[in-house]
Amino acid sequence: MAKSIMIQGTMSNAGKSLIAAGLCRIFTQDGYRVVPFKSQNMALNSYITDDGLEMGRSQVTQAEAAKRAPDVRMNPILLKPTSDKGSQVIVNGQPIGNMDAEDYFKYRNQLIPQIMEAYESLSQENDIIVIEGAGSPAEINLKQDDIVNMGMAKLAKAPVLIAGDIDRGGVFAALYGTYMLLDDSEKNYVKGTIINKFRGDVDILKPGLNMLRDLINIPVVGVVPYLNVDIDDEDSLTERFKRVKSQSLLDIAVIRLPRISNFTDFNALEHIDCASVRYISSVGELCNPDLIIIPGTKNTMGDLKWLRETGIEASILKHTAKGKPVFGICGGYQMLCEKLKDPYEVEFGGEMKGLGLIKATTVFTQQKIRTRVSGEFQKVDGIFKGLSGKHFEGYEIHMGQTDFTNGFTILTENNGRTKEDGASSGNIYGSYVHGIFDSDEVLFEIADALMKEKGYKYDRNSIFDSKSYKDKQYDLLAEALRTSLDMEYIYEVIDRGID
Repeated sequence: MAKSIMIQGTMSNAGKSLIAAGLCRIFTQDGYRVVPFKSQNMALNSYITDDGLEMGRSQVTQAEAAKRAPDVRMNPILLKPTSDKGSQVIVNGQPIGNMDAEDYFKYRNQLIPQIMEAYESLSQENDIIVIEGAGSPAEINLKQDDIVNMGMAKLAKAPVLIAGDIDRGGVFAALYGTYMLLDDSEKNYVKGTIINKFRGDVDILKPGLNMLRDLINIPVVGVVPYLNVDIDDEDSLTERFKRVKSQSLLDIAVIRLPRISNFTDFNALEHIDCASVRYISSVGELCNPDLIIIPGTKNTMGDLKWLRETGIEASILKHTAKGKPVFGICGGYQMLCEKLKDPYEVEFGGEMKGLGLIKATTVFTQQKIRTRVSGEFQKVDGIFKGLSGKHFEGYEIHMGQTDFTNGFTILTENNGRTKEDGASSGNIYGSYVHGIFDSDEVLFEIADALMKEKGYKYDRNSIFDSKSYKDKQYDLLAEALRTSLDMEYIYEVIDRGID
């Protein structure tokens, strides 16, 4: 059976996912067979495995760091928020329905057998399992029947390291308070703390580290610097939404929908060296971009309503009236249609007028489509006509079928089957395929076309290879953690387990 280590945090976005990914790479480099695990993940960024099952992207990232294929056992429960109080519940990669928070809290204990079946199966096949918690173990209102923090540590008999984010301030209070709110049996599982996202001279921090150690009698395992590694973000707390390249020739604006999902689709666009990728949520932020992207969403009709109420819809239509391009992905593709119908009340129920930029109708269905796809673009119109014949690959996750009339471009799979999961009309483009921008040749055609519109020639400095680029980032992360963490002590904790 595998040994384990668990990373918990004082709060969401304390850096649990990144530290877990870095440890996955370190243990893999050291010759161990490693897998990540998170019993329950709440996120709108998800992924479809080769066998058509859905899981959270943070465990996909950690699996890549461990040089392993994503496996739904790594994340047996995924919650995808559909509203402020409810989520779609996905168990072992398949949706079992929507639940509000109260109903789910009553139900979740019934999921422990599925969690342990996944965990024990992975444990039989591997040497080390790196477990990630969620939120904070000190949320005392949620501790009863916990299945993701200390509850999971007990089920797996996993030693715990607690990470705190010093960049937000109050890290000593957060780590001390988190530990002191644990009961005695839970405290026995905590074997160390980690200060994360530190900027400055560690020597100035040392008196505080010593005092924290003396107060809780738990060692500080390390101080991790604020890292600039480019690794996929877990959720909507990402700092990508605030990043802007200065003085970029190309301006790409992604609409930051309230329930935006799979925004990792656009990370590849950041590697167009002459482009900035901005996430905007108001008309004032939109300005005059070269390309507008409408991303995926967990609630297409609800976010389309928001698009109208904010005035962003009118701005998008003005943008298209100038002949400038718009690209919709998944829910954004559905919004481009003339009409959206929801006969089974998958979202709001009833019908809603779309943006009307593609002569098509989307009907929401009760069955969720989950599949990986690869193939080629057929003949593409408009500014991005250079995409014709170019290879794409990715995955689909959607509840809905889009049917359109003649004159639209669709995609062809490698098996020769034509799929009606993409369309173009002039400079309006849409597709259900997540990851469609990850190909280097697709990136080049988009950049080249946008630069030509501005009267420039696009000189590609280097070929962007997504796989090798990611691999280098994981190595950089591992190197930084080896330098800043006491890895000898961490290995001792793993070998010793729970006393």
